[in-house]
Amino acid sequence: MPELKRLHAGHAPAVLAFELANRTYFAASIPDRGDDFFDRFTDRYNASLAEQEAGVCAFYVLVAEDGSVLGRFNLYDLEDGTARLGYRVAERAAGRGVATMSVRELCRTAAAVHGLRTLRAATSHGNAASRKVLTKAGFVPVGSASPADLGGESGTWYQRDLQP
Repeated sequence: MPELKRLHAGHAPAVLAFELANRTYFAASIPDRGDDFFDRFTDRYNASLAEQEAGVCAFYVLVAEDGSVLGRFNLYDLEDGTARLGYRVAERAAGRGVATMSVRELCRTAAAVHGLRTLRAATSHGNAASRKVLTKAGFVPVGSASPADLGGESGTWYQRDLQP
């Protein structure tokens, strides 16, 4: 059974493999990270770990039994009991409820571990799968997301109030 784990330095090779293996798949529904992301992966990864250590963000990976990464589930801009949620799931795990299950688990973790009361997530109008995941995980639409929020596309902000 896959397990949602807090990101640590030892996950770096599996995270890079996940990002490389799914780059084309992700680019079909969200803006591509660009070559610079991969060229500077180690620096960016270490910066993310530093942000997590500082309490600004909290990063999680969904790890399969074989140690490979099936998904990334991130909480950004933790402040005043709120955070932004971002996630991506490997093509090989898509359509099986993995994202919904992991988002629900992260909602529980966000409240219990990080003391968060509200999560927000934005998704583009063209990303039906992400809209479905958010709705199934208890998020409700709360307004328009601008192209600046979504890497050049328009969409919708969703929000979920977390139970204590």
